[in-house]
Amino acid sequence: MIFKVLYQPDQKQTPRRETTRTLYLEADTEVEARGLVEDNTNYAIEFVEPLQGDHLKYEQNNSNFKLTEFNNK
Repeated sequence: MIFKVLYQPDQKQTPRRETTRTLYLEADTEVEARGLVEDNTNYAIEFVEPLQGDHLKYEQNNSNFKLTEFNNK
């Protein structure tokens, strides 16, 4: 399943809408998606959203859609 992760690039700074960024990744569950981001970055995760069907198609066509892949440690 594809997940959309909204995050702040800096955990020490107060979250602001203007600095919220997005990444897309493939994982089996929302918990796994969150774990991948937490294990491989220092991002402050705001929200993890599963994408399916028309919602996924919309994101692929109307955003800067690119799947993020993390190298296994």
